[in-house]
Amino acid sequence: MPLQHQINVGLRGGRVASRRDFLRNVGAAATTAGVLSWTDRVALAASDLRRRGKRCILLWMAGGPSQFETFSPKPDHENGGATKAIGTSVSGIQIAENLPRIAQAMGDIAIIRSMASKEGSHPRASFLMHHGYLPMGGVKFPTLGANVAHQIGDASSELPSFVRIGRGGQNPGNGGFLGVDYDPLILANADRPPENSRPATDRARYQRRLGLLKNLETSFGAVEGTDVVADHRKLIEASSEMILSPKMEAFDLDLEDQRTRDEYGQGQFASGCLLARRLLDFGVTFVEVTLNGWDTHDENAQRTADLCGQFDQPMAALINDLKRTGQLNDTLVIWMGEFGRTPRINARAGRDHYPRAFNVALAGCGVRGGQVIGQTSRGGEQVTDRPVSPKDLYQTIYTALGIDPDHENMSLVGRPIRLVDDGSPVTELLG
Repeated sequence: MPLQHQINVGLRGGRVASRRDFLRNVGAAATTAGVLSWTDRVALAASDLRRRGKRCILLWMAGGPSQFETFSPKPDHENGGATKAIGTSVSGIQIAENLPRIAQAMGDIAIIRSMASKEGSHPRASFLMHHGYLPMGGVKFPTLGANVAHQIGDASSELPSFVRIGRGGQNPGNGGFLGVDYDPLILANADRPPENSRPATDRARYQRRLGLLKNLETSFGAVEGTDVVADHRKLIEASSEMILSPKMEAFDLDLEDQRTRDEYGQGQFASGCLLARRLLDFGVTFVEVTLNGWDTHDENAQRTADLCGQFDQPMAALINDLKRTGQLNDTLVIWMGEFGRTPRINARAGRDHYPRAFNVALAGCGVRGGQVIGQTSRGGEQVTDRPVSPKDLYQTIYTALGIDPDHENMSLVGRPIRLVDDGSPVTELLG
């Protein structure tokens, strides 16, 4: 029997210990002996990954951005509409004229033009692209940010490992069966600190109040059951550690110099991107920044151009900022929405839902920029080369972050669930 199967569980004081704990104990000897599989070596490296500070920023385009007016222009076909294509800093790669600043940063960006899915409804498609799974009754899947925080987040940090900025669209998800520890801290406005994040009293009095609350909860739990108050206690303790921490200045964009703010530009999404970079500086592992409004069933060209104007400068500035400060090597930036838009322009000058061929863009964390993966037919109706499924994308994301895609979490009903249950990494993307 392969060693990998023999070491799935171990015993600690009569209890079943985690596979990772067991691996940590036997790892040095086994590695020296050269008998561990690749996935086991990844598991062993988890603590190293935390020290190395792998991080991820998801730029979520809620509503389904048109591929024709962003990263897959078709200027020589009627399906392409009036949007022109422009050259980029990489010879041979063109993108829509709506993205001039991203065009200059193309050397660090990889485009997948051959994403293909079957999900054309917002709730199901958004769930799929946020979780790597479709909704399934009885299973509360953790969202991508929760899984990343669970795998490589710093549990000792006073700040949460997972922060979501802006409304996440439909079905963005939370910690799921991983629990409230991995729910995102949600910020509605990037220019303001989290609500109720300043103690109403001085520190000493606040801590006395926490002690009183703990006593009350202990008494309540003794009667009603400790599990009843456990999640509430976790939230109170995590929130208290956060608001009493000097790291709360991470949320204060006023501490950024004006030159940096000007580089990112104006607007909520621009502030969200700058705040995301700032949160990474203070130890947050996963930040999701949402730009809503991509459901362009009417006036697609103009609305998409306006939306591109909101993310073009901030996304380019974010990548340049991370690169300039040496953080891009350990930070994965993902740009994606739930699906694309129809090749044919409808009677209202809009484009409808289209999951059969759409785009994702990636940068950093070992992703080889300056390349395009896959292609579509001349009119953009179908993928003609290198189809990439959402499962393939998730395999790629976890691999880039140094996370074992085959890692199994245990659901609330005792069912082992892999981070990704199908697909293969897009190896051409990984340096």
